[in-house]
Amino acid sequence: MSQSADTLTRQSRSDLGASDPLRAFKDKFARYSITMGGLMVLMTLLMIFGYLLYVVEPVFRDASIEIEQQQKIEANTKVVATGSDELNEIAYYYDDKGQLTFYPLVETSPAKSTVALPLTQEQAISSYASVNSDVAFGLSDGSLLVSQPSFNLSFTDKGRQISPTVRYPLGEESLSIDPQAQALTQLAFQRDEEQVTAVALTKDHRLVIASLVAEENFMTEEIEWVSDVNQLQGIPTSINKLQITPDQRLLFVLSGNQLYIYDLMGGNFDAPRQVVEINEPGAKVTDISLMSGGSSILVGNDNGIITQWFETKSDRGRRLTRVRDFTVEGSAVKIKAEPYRKTFAVLNDKGDVRLFHSTSEADLLDEKLVSPASALQFSPRNNALIVTTKDSIDFYNLENEHPEVTWSALWQEVWYEGYPEPDYVWQSTSASDDFEPKLSLVPISFGTIKAALYAMLFAVPLAIAGAIYTAYFMPPSLRKIVKPTVETMEALPTVILGFLAGLWLAPIVEAYLPFVFLIIFVIPATIVLFAYIHHKLPKKWRNRLNEEYSTLMLIPVIIIASMICYSLSPMIEAQFMGGDARMFISNELGIDFDQRNALIVGIAMGFAVIPTIFSITEDAIFSVPQHLSNGSLALGATRWQTLVGVVLLTASPGIFSAVMMGLGRAVGETMIVLMATGNTPIMDWNIFEGMRTLSANIAVEMPESEVGSTHYRVLFLAAFVLFVFTFFFNTVAELVRQRLRDRYGSL
Repeated sequence: MSQSADTLTRQSRSDLGASDPLRAFKDKFARYSITMGGLMVLMTLLMIFGYLLYVVEPVFRDASIEIEQQQKIEANTKVVATGSDELNEIAYYYDDKGQLTFYPLVETSPAKSTVALPLTQEQAISSYASVNSDVAFGLSDGSLLVSQPSFNLSFTDKGRQISPTVRYPLGEESLSIDPQAQALTQLAFQRDEEQVTAVALTKDHRLVIASLVAEENFMTEEIEWVSDVNQLQGIPTSINKLQITPDQRLLFVLSGNQLYIYDLMGGNFDAPRQVVEINEPGAKVTDISLMSGGSSILVGNDNGIITQWFETKSDRGRRLTRVRDFTVEGSAVKIKAEPYRKTFAVLNDKGDVRLFHSTSEADLLDEKLVSPASALQFSPRNNALIVTTKDSIDFYNLENEHPEVTWSALWQEVWYEGYPEPDYVWQSTSASDDFEPKLSLVPISFGTIKAALYAMLFAVPLAIAGAIYTAYFMPPSLRKIVKPTVETMEALPTVILGFLAGLWLAPIVEAYLPFVFLIIFVIPATIVLFAYIHHKLPKKWRNRLNEEYSTLMLIPVIIIASMICYSLSPMIEAQFMGGDARMFISNELGIDFDQRNALIVGIAMGFAVIPTIFSITEDAIFSVPQHLSNGSLALGATRWQTLVGVVLLTASPGIFSAVMMGLGRAVGETMIVLMATGNTPIMDWNIFEGMRTLSANIAVEMPESEVGSTHYRVLFLAAFVLFVFTFFFNTVAELVRQRLRDRYGSL
């Protein structure tokens, strides 16, 4: 019977469609339009997904090099320093005879030229040290000469012109370092605009320290360098290498496998601050090199292991600590660090180069060069390698834009310079050029989850309980007022909520902290007590009250209870918390307290999420077929039993969807967490401390990030992670909703 009825219905529809072409056209148009709209939404999501991947993908590329030019050098010429200009158009090299040679890297650059350093006939180069673009020479008469290749840029009718020249930051005349005028056989050098520090080993094995301070001559207004020379006592019998930190505070002296550390600012030159055995067991130290910033020192061993050391806090003060290892094939002969990043190159005994990044522990490059190398230098922008070989100077283009990013650096604990132990840290920028970027996504992902969790703890009970009462117990006339009012709350701009939470609510909560916790317990207890009293009223009294509207009587009761809690707050604070709840929590309980914290975010964001959860939940409960409730009541169940056993089960797919949509809204919220927290990327569930979320982090840092930089692309990666978060929650919500629908849809 049913099958024949369905057949007749389909036949009647077919006849109607055939007899009404306009209606058939409308049906097809609607069907295809809806399908096309759905496909366009899907394509839009895929395009967003693809664009995020397109921006993020370069940070995971490996480094690569390609030779561009080989510059032949004369026989019996020893190259002591190399470099290039910032645009990689002109390169240069110094030889041991005191000559600086410029040569072109592109056709438009000036021809090859040579400049002789201003040395006297009695002076000869006995040592040298290269620091960024400065090249310092120790001379045979115990003096120091510092030179700096310079490239003057000008614009003419023929276009841009670069003119290479040489500057002498300390003057063209060499400065005396050793009062005894002995040849300087080893040299370490650092300078800034106001001070120069040079440490040299003399021919008769003395270690002299010269500190030069810039002073202006009041007569001529010229800068004069006034030197203060000291001598280290008790130095090791053999010295292999000297290194000075860029802040000119610490001196590292390598003697065999031991590293002597002297504090140049302490004024005590009689003994080292620390002596450390830095070699690998059974191996010998081959080279040491300071990394950018001077906080870390790299140690190469003849067994191919390179170790990184930096100072950490201990019971005996700050001590040099071994942190991590890197490995190359063969022996690590030479180590060269980039001037402003934590990337470094290692030459092995075969003349091959290996590239690493210390913070991310990334093995960036393992390359066999065209000719075995004896030394190398990074270009000023770290986009080229200048390799010195036996017969030539080879210029390699280097692609290594984003060495700081690896999956382990993003998602695992990293031991950063100066930190006592590995940690998750987000700190993307600093005022220093040699700053070590800390790009862990864990703290801001944790902050996103923390903010959403506290918001849901506040919003879900209120929204669902309010929706249940509104849909099932509230009279229709009152429901027509309450439901639109709550839904109107969703139109309130979140920036207003964030503004009010940060500038109005946060100070009130801090000033009346006991009130907040009193109200959590007092209001529910007051409601239960009022319901009990109402239930115990004589029946004739209860009959005089409209039972359906009796709930409105709770409004003045809640207001009065809140006012009582508010008035009791100062008394409780004075009696039990020493008059200051914040100090009591911080000092007595040992819990950190920030004015803008997770509690404020939970209240403000919960207020924003409640309308979404309430509206969908209320619609789901109200849409439960009336005959299900009537059938349950007819079988003798109470309204409460019907609600729990029938209505909520039937509406559970919609309720779950409401909760998950509210969670998605909380995860992606930006302005509230931006204005109502301290935006500190910490990992702590403490309700009195703030957090930094993915969305707020993007909003804060994206306007100031350099387009195409590592920071810029990692922010897009954070957006991708946020996209994955919401996609995951929505997918789980849909799967659970479908399962609940299949299970309870037949009720």
